[in-house]
Amino acid sequence: MMSLKGRDLLSMADLTSDEVRAILSLAAELKAGTTIVRCEKVLGLLFQKASTRTRVSFSVAMYQLGGQVLDLNASLTQVGRGEPTIDTARVLDRYLDVVAIRTFAQAEIETFASYAKIPVINALTDWEHPCQVLADLQTIQEEFGGLEGLTLTYVGDGNNMAHSLMLGCALVGMNVRVASPEGFMPHPDIVAKAKHLAGDRTEVLVTQDAKLAAKGAHAVYTDVWASMGQEDEAESRVPLFQPFQVNEELMSLADPEAIVLHCLPAHREEEITNAVLEGPQSRVWDEAENRLHAQKALLAMLLGVS
Repeated sequence: MMSLKGRDLLSMADLTSDEVRAILSLAAELKAGTTIVRCEKVLGLLFQKASTRTRVSFSVAMYQLGGQVLDLNASLTQVGRGEPTIDTARVLDRYLDVVAIRTFAQAEIETFASYAKIPVINALTDWEHPCQVLADLQTIQEEFGGLEGLTLTYVGDGNNMAHSLMLGCALVGMNVRVASPEGFMPHPDIVAKAKHLAGDRTEVLVTQDAKLAAKGAHAVYTDVWASMGQEDEAESRVPLFQPFQVNEELMSLADPEAIVLHCLPAHREEEITNAVLEGPQSRVWDEAENRLHAQKALLAMLLGVS
């Protein structure tokens, strides 16, 4: 088993193509029960944003590995009272074996990692969501038997999900297209990095035309139109994002065998229709389950256990 012992995962770009494939391979083995990995380590969850799938999947993953989990809820720790990140990092580094952080600014998790020797995992920031993308890639691989040469289309806000998907797809040789309204496109730095990772192998396309992006895609992906912390903008965004809804009309442009993905929670009849979310092309619930398996593999490799 490839080891990533002691490494951080703050961005999808922290991984190489071979490392992503190794994580996915171990995740598949753990899911199938053909490989058993055990550890007696302690995972800390330092979450400043609400969470269902991330909190539960990381907790269950660590318990199934034989480790323990400490839920470091900000409202119950000194983090919630403004203790500096650099102080928290240096203290938790002496108690824990690994920490998963879910917060707002990417700079905060990068600062934490610079002061902690233990592996630090980005469990979501406003900039990226790499753990979700590992589960997404596992789901696509399960469906199609591979990843290279496939096309993923992301439709909606050019947010943290768009960023990590662009980097992840570029790493594994998938074409990636992002369709977003003007003013909500992915950050140019991420676009440039994804294109660099893709090289001449695959397409990285950013457009304002959802129909163009969806044409022939093997996976169509969406997320809420207003992320956590942007709720006050949700109503005003609806008219701008309506042409980017994942519905039956948009799916008719994709490959006939295309699947639908959503990181959840979903706002039904906004970014995705109920018919598509609950339809035969949806793999959303498999995708949610795979958070457990992909993160279990990631934890095992970062901790260097077997």
